[in-house]
Amino acid sequence: METRGGEGGRTRKCRASGGARALRRPRPRSRPKVAVVAAVVAAAAMEATAPKRKEPRKPLRIKVISMGNAESCIIKRYCEKRFVPKYLATIGIDYGVTKVQIRDREIKVNIFDMAGHPFFYEVRNEFYKDTQGVILVYDVGQKESFDALDSWLAEMKQELGPHGNMDNVVFVVCANKIDCTKHRSVDESEGRLWAESRGFLYFETSAQTGEGINEMFQTFYSAIIDLCDNGGKRPPSSVGVSFTKEQADAIRRIRNSKDSWDMLGVKPGATRDEVNKAYRKLAVLLHPDKCVAPGSEDAFKAVVNARTALLKNIK
Repeated sequence: METRGGEGGRTRKCRASGGARALRRPRPRSRPKVAVVAAVVAAAAMEATAPKRKEPRKPLRIKVISMGNAESCIIKRYCEKRFVPKYLATIGIDYGVTKVQIRDREIKVNIFDMAGHPFFYEVRNEFYKDTQGVILVYDVGQKESFDALDSWLAEMKQELGPHGNMDNVVFVVCANKIDCTKHRSVDESEGRLWAESRGFLYFETSAQTGEGINEMFQTFYSAIIDLCDNGGKRPPSSVGVSFTKEQADAIRRIRNSKDSWDMLGVKPGATRDEVNKAYRKLAVLLHPDKCVAPGSEDAFKAVVNARTALLKNIK
């Protein structure tokens, strides 16, 4: 390298250590292609494995109807979170709207509380259509309200017509007013047998104390979500009917029998062999080890006692 001196203009040469290359700025080294590809692959893998944000699902709109002869404040208790001691009989239809969150799903519920009096039939008959859920309510202290449940189902089936499918509706039975234990005339096993033999949900509730109300609605709405997610068809029942119609019918007949002859299903004056034969048939059908139907244990005990009583009087 040449450098100029002072005033004389003389020049002198000098050699820097490392020559001219020492004064050049080092060029940035390019990253190897392999490293770049690896970085891209790693980033793509992280993006693929990163938890994806779930898009919020649209609110589900459902229609629910409540029906039964019993004067019930279940809907008011649930929607208004309070008990109305003086119930005013429904004039046609009572209507309520509520929003609930079930399994991270927002549900907008339209509830129609149907009137039980036959006078209001012409008002309520149009409300059965497009219903996803039905609440059947009876008063455990009024046997008549329990017996009327069959007529409510028949009315709904008639109004839906030949193309209506009640199998694709979620039903829940509410045995209400369980707080009035002294006046109870329909026990739990009888109500549960009626409901579960039809594949319906069953709950014991009290509008006055609130017992069983929230649990019932949570289970009820959850079942309706499963119905809607299954294309409007009711999936296999979560109730899981684990007893036969024959067993259910036998329990009902025994419960309503007038005497020991009627309980065993034999005519008065039957022989010892006929009594034992009828007993063995019922014992096999209802033995607690083989039958889990509600009320089967009490029915089995009643059959044993009936046989013992009859054989004492048969020579």
